[in-house]
Amino acid sequence: MIKIQKFVFNTFMVNSYILSDETGECILIDAACYEPEEEDEIRSFIVANNLKLVRNLNTHCHIDHVLGNNFIARDYAIQPEFHENSMVFFNTLKEMGSSFGYTINQIPAPKRFLTDGETIHWGNSSLKVLYTPGHAAGSVCFYNEIQGFVITGDVLFKDTIGRTDLPTGDFDQLMNSIKNKLFSLPPETKVYPGHGPETTIGYEMENNPFIR
Repeated sequence: MIKIQKFVFNTFMVNSYILSDETGECILIDAACYEPEEEDEIRSFIVANNLKLVRNLNTHCHIDHVLGNNFIARDYAIQPEFHENSMVFFNTLKEMGSSFGYTINQIPAPKRFLTDGETIHWGNSSLKVLYTPGHAAGSVCFYNEIQGFVITGDVLFKDTIGRTDLPTGDFDQLMNSIKNKLFSLPPETKVYPGHGPETTIGYEMENNPFIR
C-alpha cells in the first residue's frame, strides 16, 4: 500500500510528495525544497522511516517545482525525470531562478523523459503518467488506479485550475487535459495538487467554477 507524505516548500508554497510502500522504497514528486532546513525535512523523513529514495519525478519544470533537484542529485545520486516538452523551461532554470531571487548553481540533467501512458514502478507500487499540458508544456499527472488518487501538479486545484498566462500556457489545451484525462477518472479519485489542499475529481466536476 502506498503512503503519501506531503511537504510544503519555498516561497511559492509548493506541495512536494514522498510516496512509499511496504518495501521501504520511495519516490519524490516535485522536489521543491530550497532552503537547507527544507532539505533537512526530506532527509530526516527518509531516515526516520527507513526509506530508500529511488526516483525523483517532476510534474513540470516551472522553477518553483524543481528547486530541490540538485539536492536530490547531490545527496542521493538520483537524476530527475520529466516530460521532454518541459525542456523549454529546464534550459532557462538559472535565469528564471535569478528573477525570483533563487540561486541555481547546478542543474542536474534528466535521467530520462516520461511519456504519456507509461507506468512508473518502484517497490511493489506503480503510477500511470498522464500527459496534461495547458498550464505548461510538459505537464504530467501521476495516477494510481488501485488506491484511487492522482497527483496533478499545477493542472487542477481545489476550486480552481492552473494559470495559463505564462509561456506555453493555453486555456483551451488545459481544459482538454482536465476534461479528457482527469475527468475521465472515477469521481471518488483523490486529487493531490501542486499547491493547496486535496480535493476529489467528483468535487471539481461539480463545483470548480473554471470548468465549463
